[in-house]
Amino acid sequence: MKKVIILAAALLLNVGAQAGPYPEITIDQLKSAIASKEVTLLDVNGSQSWKQGHIPGALDYASSQANLAKVLPKNKDALIVAYCGGPSCGAYARAAKAAKDLGYTNVKHLTAGISGWKSAGEKTASSS
Repeated sequence: MKKVIILAAALLLNVGAQAGPYPEITIDQLKSAIASKEVTLLDVNGSQSWKQGHIPGALDYASSQANLAKVLPKNKDALIVAYCGGPSCGAYARAAKAAKDLGYTNVKHLTAGISGWKSAGEKTASSS
């Protein structure tokens, strides 16, 4: 019985470790937050990719990171969502960590990324 409990505990720890340090937000949850204007989005796909297509309202992290403290909301409890290419992309963590380091307490990760956003049929914005 003791071995079963140890194995179960190890599996739970492994699942928690795979979730990453930032909670996931789903596309539907993000759409609700966008609709109620309760989110700041950080696109970590690079400036060229951001110009070609990003979630509407998302900031280009590459061009914003030097002034991140100025472009993020004053409320440190505000929802900040970082995303990159998709589920296998880890670049989002740079922006998420930068927001955490600035004192933001509600930082999440759109695991689906821009590829999942597009696959779900959601609109993107582009910039020239």
